[in-house]
Amino acid sequence: MTLHVACLCAAWCRTCESYQQVFEAACAELPQPGLRVHWIDIEDESELVGDLDIETFPTLLIADDTHVRFAGPLTPQPETLRRILRAHLADPTPARVDADHVALADRLRALA
Repeated sequence: MTLHVACLCAAWCRTCESYQQVFEAACAELPQPGLRVHWIDIEDESELVGDLDIETFPTLLIADDTHVRFAGPLTPQPETLRRILRAHLADPTPARVDADHVALADRLRALA
């Protein structure tokens, strides 16, 4: 199974600038075969983001081969990210998300 973990940010966001290293380090700690990590600048990759409106940075999306497991903003603390990752990697329960989040997950799956 492939698992996508995407962080949606913006180049102009100072929080995102420092958070990228935290995100990459936390994802590198995960013993998950098939893990695909995506750092997505919502302006540079607007075609990938589609109609999804991101209002809070950072925003995280976790999706497996068929479902979105998590989608939402996070506080930019490393332990919050680690806790969310551990919880949603272990639990395949689909999250209730809107069609724009599902569409982004579909586009991430197509990148593989």
